[in-house]
Amino acid sequence: MTEAFPFLDILHEVPGVRAGWVGRVPDLPITGDRDEAMNQLRPNHEKAVESFAGPSASWWRAEQIHGTTVAVVPGSATILAADGMPVVPGVDGLITGEPGVVLAIYIADCGPIWLADRKTGAIGLLHSGKKGTDGNIFEKALAHMAQQFGTRPEDVVSALGPCIRPPHYEVDFAREIGLQAKRAGVGNFIDCGLDTASDLDRFYSYRLESGKTGRMMALITRDAIP
Repeated sequence: MTEAFPFLDILHEVPGVRAGWVGRVPDLPITGDRDEAMNQLRPNHEKAVESFAGPSASWWRAEQIHGTTVAVVPGSATILAADGMPVVPGVDGLITGEPGVVLAIYIADCGPIWLADRKTGAIGLLHSGKKGTDGNIFEKALAHMAQQFGTRPEDVVSALGPCIRPPHYEVDFAREIGLQAKRAGVGNFIDCGLDTASDLDRFYSYRLESGKTGRMMALITRDAIP
C-alpha cells in the first residue's frame, strides 16, 4: 500500500495527478545487496502499484545509475533488471505526457523528485542524490519537458521526498535541490524535510545500513480527464 504524506498534496492539486510513496516494508528482513533486496521487495511493490493504479497499470522504472539522463515513456527501450522487471537503461529520470502511465523510482537515501505541469498535464519523477544533484538532473528534466511537451517552469509543481540529510550525511544535497528549483523558476516547490537515516522504522537507509537494505518507491501517474 502507498502511504499518504502531506507533502504530496501540492501534486494532487493538479487535475488528474496522483502521487504515491511506499516506505519500509514492516517485518521483512533484508540482509543482502541491492539485487537480492529488489527480488524480496518485488511482490510488495507490485501489490503497491496495483493498489495505486489498478491491476492493468502500465508502469515504468528507471535503471538509476546516479546520472542525469532523463527518458520519455512510453517509447523508450527497456532491459530486464535483476528482479526480472523491465527498466529504462542508463537513466535516473522519467517523464511522460500520456495519461494512465505510472512512473516509478526507487529510493534508499537519494532524493525522489516529483514533477507535474499544471498546464500541459506532463509529469516526471527523478532520482537525485549527490551525483544527480551535482549534475542538476532537475534542470535537465525541466528542459526535456519543455522540449517534449512545452512545459514552462512557472507551471510546474514539484516535491522533494525523504532523503538522507545532515548530520547523517556530510553533503546537504536536499538544500541544493531546493536552490535549483528556485533558480529554475519552478512555480511551486516543497521539500518534505524528512531524513531517511533518522527513522529506520519508516525508511531504508543505504548509508546507515551499510548497503544491506531495501528500497522505498516513489510513484506518479495522471488519470485521463473527461
